[in-house]
Amino acid sequence: MRTGSEPATARSALRLRFWLSLWGVLWAAFGTAAFSLVGRPGWAAACGVLFVVAAVDLIVVSRHIRQGPHWQPGRDIPPYEPDHGGRRRR
Repeated sequence: MRTGSEPATARSALRLRFWLSLWGVLWAAFGTAAFSLVGRPGWAAACGVLFVVAAVDLIVVSRHIRQGPHWQPGRDIPPYEPDHGGRRRR
């Protein structure tokens, strides 16, 4: 059920994002090195940009994992309360 507060209360599978970012960093580094060696500077630059983006994501995800249950809730943290369809009183 959508509550309208998803941007503020959204949760992410941080461990999955960590491993996918790590995979992206490794492949982008390999691609940058490989394209540099074969003389393709455009593709090497594209892989270099991808490397930077994946590395920044890896750093952000690692920081959120270290921050604890607010960012990576465990099984003992209940999900956020859904909207039950009523209007909020102001």
